[in-house]
Amino acid sequence: MTFLLRPAVLLQLLGALVILCAPLVLGEFMITLMNYAGVSAIAALGLVLLTGSGGMTSFGQAAFVGIGAYATGYLSTALGLSPWVGLLAALALTGVIALAIGAATLHLGGHYLPITTIAWGVAIYLLFGNSTALGQFGGLSHIPSLSILGHELARPAQIFYPIWITLGLCLLCASFMLGSRQGRAIRALRGGGVLVESLGIDSFRIKLCLFCISGLLAALAGWLFAHMQHFISPSTFDLKNGIELLLMAILGGSGYVYGALLGSFGVILLKNGLQDLLPLATSQSGNLEIIVFGALFIGLLQYSPRGLAPMLTGLWPFRADGLEKGGGPAPTPLPTRALPAAGEELMRVEAATKRFGGLVAVDDVSFRVQAGQICALIGPNGAGKSTTFNLITGVSPTSSGRIFYRGRDVTGVRQRDLLELGVARTFQHVKLRPTMSCLENVMLGAYRRTATGFVAGALRLDRAPEAAVAGLAADLIRDVGLGDSLHAPAGTLPLGKQRILEIARALASDPALLMLDEPAAGLRALEKGALADLLGRLRARGVTILLVEHDMEFLMGLVDWIVVLNFGRKLAEGRPDEIRANRQVQEAYLGGAE
Repeated sequence: MTFLLRPAVLLQLLGALVILCAPLVLGEFMITLMNYAGVSAIAALGLVLLTGSGGMTSFGQAAFVGIGAYATGYLSTALGLSPWVGLLAALALTGVIALAIGAATLHLGGHYLPITTIAWGVAIYLLFGNSTALGQFGGLSHIPSLSILGHELARPAQIFYPIWITLGLCLLCASFMLGSRQGRAIRALRGGGVLVESLGIDSFRIKLCLFCISGLLAALAGWLFAHMQHFISPSTFDLKNGIELLLMAILGGSGYVYGALLGSFGVILLKNGLQDLLPLATSQSGNLEIIVFGALFIGLLQYSPRGLAPMLTGLWPFRADGLEKGGGPAPTPLPTRALPAAGEELMRVEAATKRFGGLVAVDDVSFRVQAGQICALIGPNGAGKSTTFNLITGVSPTSSGRIFYRGRDVTGVRQRDLLELGVARTFQHVKLRPTMSCLENVMLGAYRRTATGFVAGALRLDRAPEAAVAGLAADLIRDVGLGDSLHAPAGTLPLGKQRILEIARALASDPALLMLDEPAAGLRALEKGALADLLGRLRARGVTILLVEHDMEFLMGLVDWIVVLNFGRKLAEGRPDEIRANRQVQEAYLGGAE
């Protein structure tokens, strides 16, 4: 009841009531504009998820709308099948094509992916225009109206409710999905492949699923458009319309599900206004309209890249971390792995070598890490510490040599599979998702400890595992001393607390071996003391720690074993007092012998 009485929910219910009453008070022209805005919002929602949340820019969304529209249009006109059969065909055909295109192109990065979306978007447009069965550039006409329980939805006011109810359900499911396990994985994609893989996430699979979801939303929009418009032609699904859909997503607010609605209204109303005003100024109004939209697109990217939605963030009641205020199922503890006995060999590096062409960055390095210890990997700049770290964690393949973990050869094993075995890591340069809350960032670390999928998240069937993960993350955040920042954006924390938060995220995966890359870098004395205390407590709980660090004062009173590298080779290893007294180490790393 508390949830229903929240002002944001009441405001949304009021907005829904206004929309539902629109056909009773507005004329047919305005209802038609609202129908177009609703259909466009469904297609733009796919781009909000794909581009705004997942970071993959696509100019080909209109082509997917066209596939859905032509699939149902052809079956309805040429074969006389029901529009509802056309819906299934539109979703199936678009899903298969999106899967094929995504599998072929999503490996690309940078500007290459957007360019390929232009290429296949134009190709699909030309396919529509040159297909005799689809009416070529003349299009398909006489597409039947939708019919529900024998009632034909021919007029704009009649199809209004199916369009807007469908849009409302899509917005709700998208919001739920982004707050779920898979939604956090989607939003983590912007952190880069190394981060995502270190969290146990198959980045390509997530990208491909998201690409298909975006395509299915476009197909749904195309199905509604075909039976609302009763006529379709290739010009409706060309590159210009693909850019227009992307503009809707950016104008409304990329990454905000309700931004699709704001953006579609904004673009549809602007487009209608320009079509009324521009003919008064010039006979070339069509070309000028394109110029105006292009200028608007550039202006948005320059001056308001986040769009309109951030202004209304507080009006959306569903928390992105999946926990609504005021209730939910009680958290159930997640199962934990059995930690190895103290003194047992946990990891062994045997003659690890890494070559980059003629440069040997790591040369025949061997050492062991025993369970229950804090082991440090030290050496001057350029000694090969980070490269060795990357070899152990699966970021880079070894040129030769072997790496064993708990007696198993893990040489060449991927990061996400190492995490499953119990090896978690942090980074030299902190890799958090700054706009996500501290709670969400730590929940990301537990990705592999539950198994809920996209459908379960979208339909809100994942409440029990989500509550368990959120409870675990909240406990870890409090345990590391950041309880006051539970729901604060991670990017607002100072560097020291961000490093601590990254350790909490790694701990959420339930590791046996925690690998920390320069955790004390940039910290003040008090922060280093707090970090040392935390690492000591983790060692007491049986967590083994391997860290790369430069701060010798920080290390000497904390670690149990030190491995020293110099010019890519192992120089020495032993207890801290032995390393401190080692003449070779003094000369190479500590400033010379006394």
